[in-house]
Amino acid sequence: MGNRHPRSNALSLATALVLGACAFAPAYAGGKANLASLEDGSRSFGRFVVTYRSGTAPRRDAAALERSLGNAASALGLNTLQRLRRTATGSDVVVSPRPLSRAEATALLHTIAADPNVESVENDMRMVPYWTPNDSRFREQFGFGSGAGGIRATTAWDVARGAGTVVAVIDTGIASHSDLNGNLVGGYDFISALSGAEAQQFGAFFIAADGNARDANPADPGDWNDNPNACRTGNSSWHGTHVAGTVAAVTNNAKGVAGTAPAAKVVPVRVLGRCGGFSSDIADAITWASGGAVPGVPANPNPADVINMSLGGSAPGACPQSYKNAIVGAAQRGSIVVVAAGNDDANASTAVNSDGQPVGYTMTNCGTVISVGATTSSGGRSSFSNFGPGVDIAAPGSGILSTVNNGLRGPTTEAYKAYDGTSMATPHVAGVAALVQSVARTPLTQEQMRTLLKNTARPFPVSPGAKPIGAGIVNADAAVKAAKAL
Repeated sequence: MGNRHPRSNALSLATALVLGACAFAPAYAGGKANLASLEDGSRSFGRFVVTYRSGTAPRRDAAALERSLGNAASALGLNTLQRLRRTATGSDVVVSPRPLSRAEATALLHTIAADPNVESVENDMRMVPYWTPNDSRFREQFGFGSGAGGIRATTAWDVARGAGTVVAVIDTGIASHSDLNGNLVGGYDFISALSGAEAQQFGAFFIAADGNARDANPADPGDWNDNPNACRTGNSSWHGTHVAGTVAAVTNNAKGVAGTAPAAKVVPVRVLGRCGGFSSDIADAITWASGGAVPGVPANPNPADVINMSLGGSAPGACPQSYKNAIVGAAQRGSIVVVAAGNDDANASTAVNSDGQPVGYTMTNCGTVISVGATTSSGGRSSFSNFGPGVDIAAPGSGILSTVNNGLRGPTTEAYKAYDGTSMATPHVAGVAALVQSVARTPLTQEQMRTLLKNTARPFPVSPGAKPIGAGIVNADAAVKAAKAL
């Protein structure tokens, strides 16, 4: 998994360099060192632009310039600073013999600026193209843009696209789709066989619908049901495929749709089949997705930086202890757990169960989760979205276009459809969490991520009033910038 490793730093050396540079630099160095130029997204620095004053020796004489750069290099313990070339405007491009940390680069700018012959010195900043995907139906995806209902992903993508991160989508599994397959890795089917009276009545693999129990194939065979004695009847939803597409559809491929974190990878984890899925299977899936051990199941070679759970109870109910334990374990292993608030226009924290007890909805009431409410293209609360103090943040959840399959029962041809639900809002936030982790110097913890997403959220254009759905609409651009500044 790309971004769970701790990032080392030469803090003592960097501190010494900064202190040394400050001691070396006289008062007139102030203002000549453009420290803001270090804010270009780089993790290390090696090219700098030095402008000597017109008429000074380093400006007109190569030997004097070499001496000036040599003095600065010696002060910082570098072998040399090499002049690469002179620009059309008379500045000199200078390269260091090795990559420098931010602290070292800061010290170097101060040191070079201490030379009274220097007019200015700055990092040779890296620019990037402003990136707008060419996916054929991207214009239908209001959720990514800068409009009233958008999450500002289009701006965030100029800095981060989720490279090196993994998002586990715990859902109905995955249907093959050419606009998604390229971003899928691994996966597992955690749906266990029925037993006892249920198996006798419906068949051991009624829920699984694929003819077997747990295995390494997360393919979605369809979750249709035509038996009214089992649960509500209906056609297959391809729910997991839709959610996965919103997280990380293959993007900028001149077809279909874009994903929130287009450079991230998705691990599909199947827990929902015909009539849903069992909490014991889902708890195991959470543990496995986050890199934990599950008896009888091979280890996950792609532990998730982020876990998306667009699922929950169909009615108010207390969170199962097995969920709480699994979620706490996932957070301890470094996975960010993002869940849907639910679609019953009810208080996700205090809705009452059949006994009249205020228990709320699972998954929001499970504690260590980031709960997501849904908004419309105008930025108002989607009428179905659950609400209340347990909901942390909101994201687009009405009319969300993504990848699906055309099959009414089993899979047939690939397609795109617009769905409504907090299930559709959740992968927007999971994708933003992947963007954040991809640029963070040290991966954020669950609580750090919750705080960052809430602190950087965009105010609701339309107030949710007495039905609050969190701190605001998730803001991918602001969240990524905040993560880079940590």
